[in-house]
Amino acid sequence: MLTRTVKISNVTNLSDARYCAGMGVEMLGFSIDEDSPNYITPKKFEDICSWLAGVTLVAETAQSDPENILKSLSNYPVHAVQVEDPGLLNYLHSELNLPLILRISVDTYEAGEVSSILSRYEGDVTHFLLESDNDAELSEEWMQVLGNLSSEYPILTGFGLDNEYSVSALTELFPQIGIALRGSEEIRPGYKDFGSMMDILEALEEQ
Repeated sequence: MLTRTVKISNVTNLSDARYCAGMGVEMLGFSIDEDSPNYITPKKFEDICSWLAGVTLVAETAQSDPENILKSLSNYPVHAVQVEDPGLLNYLHSELNLPLILRISVDTYEAGEVSSILSRYEGDVTHFLLESDNDAELSEEWMQVLGNLSSEYPILTGFGLDNEYSVSALTELFPQIGIALRGSEEIRPGYKDFGSMMDILEALEEQ
């Protein structure tokens, strides 16, 4: 089993899903946005999840229209929902009986700005996911901020994790922090080079 909470985002294939579930990953995320390059159809989602057990299935969306989100969710029997617009949280709480995850882009906010967001929405979510689309690094400023916040808030860190060494350093410094990684495409159906994901998950295994 893994020593802490891990979420894999953008799962698009059975190889990733089965490997990660077998390693003890707690959450697997699937994009339900049709305009996303990682979009997974309801049929493919069903096919993949029929092989899984004991893992939290997360619908990932960047949409801001709550009615469209609810319409999409009707085709995905998930256990949790991840959104990017904090303005959706109250509405989704009233309409869904599901845990909510708020994705925060570290490309948009400075390290010092994140604390106020976490404080404001702490009661609405089960986790805050900090990710980057621009390969942001775990700078000294971010490390200091994560150190201050990880003991107060349920954070999943999904940026600056280039290899098992950076992950080990982060988790040793902050024992309560969670880790977020991203899935990747298969080389061909049924064949996958897990590469750094395998190294990182193995580094997080209980010894």
